[in-house]
Amino acid sequence: MSKKLHLISLGCTKNLVDSEVMLGALRDYTLTEEVSEADIIIINTCGFISAAKQESINTILQASAKRKEGALLVASGCLSQRYHKELLEEMPEIDIITGVGDYDKIAEMIAKKKGLLSHQVFLSQNEERVITGSNIHAYIKLSEGCNQTCSFCSIPSFKGKLHSRSIDSALKEVENLSKRGYQDFSFVAQDSSSYLRDLGEKRGLVEFIKALDTQEMARSARILYLYPSTTTLELIESIANSKIVQNYFDMPIQHISESMLKRMKRGVGREEHIRLLKAMREVPNSFVRTTIIVGHPQESEEEFSELCEFIEEFRFDAINVFAYSSEEGTSAYEMEGHIPTKIINSRISKLNKIITSQQKERKKEMLGKQIEAIIEGKSEVSEYFYSARAISWTPHIDGEILVNEIELEGVEELEAGYYRIEVTQIKEGYVFGKVIERM
Repeated sequence: MSKKLHLISLGCTKNLVDSEVMLGALRDYTLTEEVSEADIIIINTCGFISAAKQESINTILQASAKRKEGALLVASGCLSQRYHKELLEEMPEIDIITGVGDYDKIAEMIAKKKGLLSHQVFLSQNEERVITGSNIHAYIKLSEGCNQTCSFCSIPSFKGKLHSRSIDSALKEVENLSKRGYQDFSFVAQDSSSYLRDLGEKRGLVEFIKALDTQEMARSARILYLYPSTTTLELIESIANSKIVQNYFDMPIQHISESMLKRMKRGVGREEHIRLLKAMREVPNSFVRTTIIVGHPQESEEEFSELCEFIEEFRFDAINVFAYSSEEGTSAYEMEGHIPTKIINSRISKLNKIITSQQKERKKEMLGKQIEAIIEGKSEVSEYFYSARAISWTPHIDGEILVNEIELEGVEELEAGYYRIEVTQIKEGYVFGKVIERM
């Protein structure tokens, strides 16, 4: 009888990469969607903000309640790294607790727990990941940790300082995945624009983009999580000129008020933010995404109004809005002037109205346009639609085009791949399109 594994990956795309590394190390196990059938249950946790911590704890407890006798429950990831001691003391349900740096050793840990290893370690590291959810797209980590000192962020306290992998290492992963059929990649890090700065190279991401273009193993790619103080006009130009990296600019600004940016310890002020954002917007067919935090300690009504005015004026293509979460170990945690939850929720509601209106207009502007897109399979909305995304979009983040028409001679079923799609209808918030060409 085959051994069965149930894995739940919580949190961000960087966590997803780590989960895929663990699946690669545990390829002898058969994946199951049922917790009650699993011999090994892995919860790859998130511990970034309070809501994520609570979700991780609840998921662990729910999985423990459903597991069969003898099944091992493993807690990995950020929550485990940040609260290792507390979890050991307060959650006896967990059999193995591992942090953020031991994913490739998970098979060894399980074997030791089961008494299958003594003094000799016989399991070797296996670098091959099991990619989940796609036959075309994969996330690739450029670095781990962060050297920034944002007032609200706890990540450096448990993930440590910036630690970049080499360009050759990242390109080798692209090469290996491309040989397995993957053509589209998203490169991620806590702070991608600081890539290789820990090794004394300030132009690391620029050099990586050049090397990726030279390698020509990827067909398309995008870079997530640029940081304002380490993003340069040269970097923006490198992305714009790349044959492979899409004109996709994901730079979390968090705020735009000069005084708030100083409190948040963002490294640069309003003027530099605007200079970079304008340069991104000037790139042809650019897609500009950002993230906003609402309710940081001492955020005044005037500062929030300034943020709303800027959001209305600039018109980002996509925005994530988060309520400030007070995290121990951060400088904001110790600040006076914490904003009541009721006021934070009211501000988020106001900001969301602006964003929702802009998104409706953005979708209307797509009507009738032809878009180079990637189709991976049927949509979760309905089996009658194929799910497509513009080639610059990040999967499951930036939107979906529902394909319900195929104008290809002799083709009734679509294979996963690159297509030209014409947007034909916008209805009830959904974008519909037809395939007119295989790319």
